[in-house]
Amino acid sequence: MADKVLVVDDDRTILTMLHKALKGSGLAADLAISGEAALSLLSENDYDLILLDINMRGMDGFEVIQKIRGQGLSTPIMVVSGRKEDRDALYGLEIGADDYITKPFNPVTLVAKAKAMIRRYNNSTSQNSNIITAGPFTYNTSTLRFYKNDVEIPLSAKENSMMKLFIDNVDHIFSKDMIYSVIWGETIIDENAIMVYVNRLRQKIEDDPSSPKYLITVRGLGYRFTV
Repeated sequence: MADKVLVVDDDRTILTMLHKALKGSGLAADLAISGEAALSLLSENDYDLILLDINMRGMDGFEVIQKIRGQGLSTPIMVVSGRKEDRDALYGLEIGADDYITKPFNPVTLVAKAKAMIRRYNNSTSQNSNIITAGPFTYNTSTLRFYKNDVEIPLSAKENSMMKLFIDNVDHIFSKDMIYSVIWGETIIDENAIMVYVNRLRQKIEDDPSSPKYLITVRGLGYRFTV
């Protein structure tokens, strides 16, 4: 069965070109003309890779990434965008994208990168596909259970979502806005909510919550999970 790619772009010319390039290389592809259409397809199908534009009408690519990762989906995402600013690429990677390629691009190069990413993803998911390990911590994505030194730590639903975000992105800095958008799915309306849940997690995962070494505050920027 051919590996399957979801292509998301509001430019039908780009969609057609990518569909032909992928099909010509033996990859199956579904096409989505908007972020909303992409999320609908993702709720019904499994994919080996998502090729995603950023500048789209309605829901932009950054919001799509946040929605995908907020749902716990680990499908690799390659951003395909006309934006060339480094900060856009870095932001996309910070919130969950796996690679970034700018337009205009060579279709042959893009397909080669896509195949390499699918191969890495399939190799990694074939081994301990449900287990994420970071330092003394283990998260089972199948059971949504979290452990420290093989001892289970019970988490509430929001704590669970936040811990999954952090353990998926060790050493990445997340601002309060980014955390709120991924976990609550909206713009930040209560900064205290983030602080409350961070403190709750520290009480559960830190040896000394008053002097955290895993869930660190990065002054002026946000929070970083490190091991």
